[in-house]
Amino acid sequence: MADNLMIGRRTFVKGGLAASALAALAACKNTPGGGNASGKSGGTMKFYINEPVAIDPYNLQESEGTQVGMTLFDSLTVFDWTKKELVGKAAESWEVNDDATEFTFHLVKGAKFHNGDKVDAQSFKRGWERILNPKMTTPSEIAYHLDPVVGAAEMKAGTATELTGVTCPDENTLVVKLSYATADFPYITTHPGLAPVPQAALDDPAAFLLAPIGNGPFKMDGKWESGQYINVKRFDDYYGEKAKLDGVNFSIQKDPKTAFTEFTAGNMDFCQVPAGRIKETEGQYGKSDDGYSVTSGKQVVTGVNASLYYLMMNLEDKTMADVNVRRAISLAINRQNIVDTLYEGSRVPADGLFPSLIDDDSANKWAYAKYDFDAAKKIVDDNNLAGTKVTLSYNTGGGHEDIMTIIQGDLEKIGFVVDQSGMEWATYLNKMTSGELQTGRLGWNADYPTMDNFIYPNFFSTAENNYSKFKDPEIDAAILAARKETDETKRRQAYREINKKIGDLAVIVPIMFYSNNHVGSSKLAKFYFGPTQKGNFAQAEMQA
Repeated sequence: MADNLMIGRRTFVKGGLAASALAALAACKNTPGGGNASGKSGGTMKFYINEPVAIDPYNLQESEGTQVGMTLFDSLTVFDWTKKELVGKAAESWEVNDDATEFTFHLVKGAKFHNGDKVDAQSFKRGWERILNPKMTTPSEIAYHLDPVVGAAEMKAGTATELTGVTCPDENTLVVKLSYATADFPYITTHPGLAPVPQAALDDPAAFLLAPIGNGPFKMDGKWESGQYINVKRFDDYYGEKAKLDGVNFSIQKDPKTAFTEFTAGNMDFCQVPAGRIKETEGQYGKSDDGYSVTSGKQVVTGVNASLYYLMMNLEDKTMADVNVRRAISLAINRQNIVDTLYEGSRVPADGLFPSLIDDDSANKWAYAKYDFDAAKKIVDDNNLAGTKVTLSYNTGGGHEDIMTIIQGDLEKIGFVVDQSGMEWATYLNKMTSGELQTGRLGWNADYPTMDNFIYPNFFSTAENNYSKFKDPEIDAAILAARKETDETKRRQAYREINKKIGDLAVIVPIMFYSNNHVGSSKLAKFYFGPTQKGNFAQAEMQA
């Protein structure tokens, strides 16, 4: 998942995080939590976001909209980062056939949408078909999640109007048939975009876009007011554990520095800490014990994330199509300097694609994802690349200007001529999707904790998030083969081999692995902000 703001290595589960999806897991309705502070029911939390691209689940493609969408909608499953396990959400249990090509999900009985409609199997099929429908006013950018499902390709191509691989034997049973084995599929169904929607989503799509009707612990309170706020309030008919908060005010601010100013004035309950002020803020507000849980006096969270900050290289651009240019750029960047200068050492220089929370194998390091000025300069000299023009694009309002300035300086030292181009987030994504940008920054935040989630969306030739326009038939075949592998150990090894080939080609330039750099106010008794930089608002509490 692209992240517009994100924007110490620690072993989470040695040897790999994702357990095999082949086991028939009896799922319980748990949700990530954190902290044991004494709180109260009620109160409204004010939470900073940048302007989202979408809050309608069919297009939850980036961090800001997803932050809102996860309060409004429950998908079939959820990954509990505190327990390090996949558990049920809208599905209370599921089974899988022997070759991982058919999954049967049993829905929680009695669940309702915010308008009182029943949450049934058909509502999930309806939601998934919206994602795949190319006739939506703005086509979805997250359809790749459903690529393994029978009929998904036909819907994306516009030759079918029904997702034939999804059937509903009864109102509480959802059967999903895949065109090829995908052992990780129950992890894919954690994505908040794969949520159910009521008939209202089809009857009045324009209204649904600004005020979605979900099945989650909160419901819309009014509509999305662009540039101002998105308010949600507790849904008292929620099927699960009721939220403690009365609501959440997602306060849309132009940038993190503005939000932090509001925070210090007592007008914000949670926001980013500006670059260069992490230690200072820890000293003032206290540091979280686990890096994710905000409690009284321990309010700054800096836990390691399952997220990567990187430069996208558009391979359809004549300059970036040259592997020597890409390799020289990657070798020229002093990642440690960026981490130390802007983040006070709280982040980790990226030496490859996978954060340690996803896969901590030492073989994952990329040969060109390191700082080596002499090697970079030699590539430039040997290939007559001096004077090569590079434009570093980025979205404004996320604090990326400082990073791009350091990178610009590094590239100019090896002889490149570098410009910067900043623009608003939605415009930036549109230009990246259409291939108008030469190179630009992105943050990839794990949708679900699998190696495939870093490989398939970004490097499979037809995946919507393949902003590099990378096309390699052999890599495509290897990715599909890895997805089909039902043995967990063999599957992980297959992804490591794919990772090495992509790294040798320097398709992207990894910069750093994220860590949280956020602070909560003293008004919060308990709030969990996890390794994918998503808040658990359903279990948050204000001070008593």
